Amino acid sequence: MRVLIADDHDLLRDTLVLFLQAQGDIQVSQAANLSAAHMLIEAEETYDLILLDLNMPGMNGLEGLKATIAMKGGQRVALLSGEATREIAENALEAGAAGFVPKTLPAKSMINAVKFMAMGEQYAPIDFMTALDEVPHHPLADRLSPRELQVLKGLTEAKSNKEIARDLDITEPTVKLHMKTLYRKIGAANRTQAALIARESGLF
Repeated sequence: MRVLIADDHDLLRDTLVLFLQAQGDIQVSQAANLSAAHMLIEAEETYDLILLDLNMPGMNGLEGLKATIAMKGGQRVALLSGEATREIAENALEAGAAGFVPKTLPAKSMINAVKFMAMGEQYAPIDFMTALDEVPHHPLADRLSPRELQVLKGLTEAKSNKEIARDLDITEPTVKLHMKTLYRKIGAANRTQAALIARESGLF
């Protein structure tokens, strides 16, 4: 079985490689970004499974996933992420992904998931896909839509519009639109004030 792991976090990538190679029957290649992964896909024999980190350089949300799936007449590609929402996971599966693998998955489950997907099945952890979206019960949160809450959380983490757009798999103009409405709803004049209001209220 041949697997390619593409992730820009060296430690996590190396750990995954060790786990999989320890199985004895899995040959693992690795890349630190999407362009390096694409070079390997073009140059090497077909992989049984390709694991792509959602937030590594070159991915541009799910566009990188779709482009990789389409390479050389079709590839089996799964999305790997530590912070994707259920909505992103569902969109990835709809786009033809072989599966969605949270980075929080225990090592044994990760290995089983990789083997399952490499054999042609589609994988997504049931508990993740059926979990209720966590919407905090908070006076400030009650004024905002789930998406506005996600954008506001990004602001409190000092993320740029581009980073928030990438994390939520939406466009920058959409982020700006959500920011405009959430500013009005919470009485903020700008992103700094919105982040302060959220932090002082104990929302995040």
